[in-house]
Amino acid sequence: MAKTIRVGLVGAKFAARFHWTGLGRVHGVNVEVVGVTAKSPESREAFALTRGIKSFDTFEALCGAVDVIDLCTPGSAHEPLAVAAFQRGKHVIIEKPFTGFYGPGTQDFRGDTFSKEVMLREAMASCDRILTAARAAGKQLGYAENWVYAPAITKEAEIVKKSGAQILWMIGDESHSGSHSPYYGIWKFSGGGSLVGKGCHPLSAILHLKRVEGEATGGKAIRPATVSARTHEITRLKNFRDAGFLRTNYEDIEDYGQVHVTFEDGTVADVFSTEIVLGGVHNWLEVFANNHRTRCNLNPVDALVTYNPREEFLKDVYVTEKIGTKQGWSNPAPDEDWQHGYPQEFQDFMTSFAANRSPLSSGELARDTIAVLYSAYVSAERRGAEVNLS
Repeated sequence: MAKTIRVGLVGAKFAARFHWTGLGRVHGVNVEVVGVTAKSPESREAFALTRGIKSFDTFEALCGAVDVIDLCTPGSAHEPLAVAAFQRGKHVIIEKPFTGFYGPGTQDFRGDTFSKEVMLREAMASCDRILTAARAAGKQLGYAENWVYAPAITKEAEIVKKSGAQILWMIGDESHSGSHSPYYGIWKFSGGGSLVGKGCHPLSAILHLKRVEGEATGGKAIRPATVSARTHEITRLKNFRDAGFLRTNYEDIEDYGQVHVTFEDGTVADVFSTEIVLGGVHNWLEVFANNHRTRCNLNPVDALVTYNPREEFLKDVYVTEKIGTKQGWSNPAPDEDWQHGYPQEFQDFMTSFAANRSPLSSGELARDTIAVLYSAYVSAERRGAEVNLS
């Protein structure tokens, strides 16, 4: 019988819940979620009790009982925990954002006024420390970017590969009315605003598709070369009129961002990410190639359309993430996790770890994503000037 891959979750909130669900849908590989640890004893005990797994008092104890550490913590904890796990000989899954810059530890730190050049330098150093630890351990790193595994994106990757396409331009967006997390909105916890929290998704998918194109046509990934960007704080404008539908309590992050990327081959991509969009999550990516055009709709999709005359009728029915009302016409997601790529992501991670090979969404893709995002902050600080990626 094949060896069982034992997984330990670090964190017991929103991300841990959907990681647990995704791991439970893995097939063809024996996977056991052994237990969980988290800062809050109450959270970890409740998470473990409802799922029939063990609650571990310490990260070290969890590491001793598993083969894979799955980090579902705020980004500020990713580097130290990932490095420690690799040093203990574990494979590691890192939820987005992969890593970043979370301040120098001083009380007066504000992300909106701090030097973005320093942020970029430190964020890239953090990436390199994580990747160095993985290589030294001989273990694999899974960057939990679900868009790479979303069925719409994987089908487009197949089209690009099999048709020999040249992607000329891509445009993508993830936006909604504000994050679930109380820590989001404070740079020292979130590592940035809309660009890091939402823009990472379409951006990673875009970088992935150019990698696919390059490897299919020339045997080498096509990587990003330059970035220009603008960010804004729309809900903190003096003339912003709060109607009560958008989250507004952001301390020092942007709530709107746009990024323009040029690649090594001269082709381009644009990414939008905001906190000012009502009506649910707005997830899409459009590809313009020399031989085809594809629009990847992740959310909403119209596989199911329903009309509900009264809000109360669907009070116990999940419709879709961040939807404002269940009354009237809506597009309930038949399987939102699947259309967003979560089960496919964990399937790839577990299969890859079992074979000790790199997964599709790897540390290299994660590093390129962080390089673009923090270079975008440098560009925005320079009011849109182009920044070269090193």
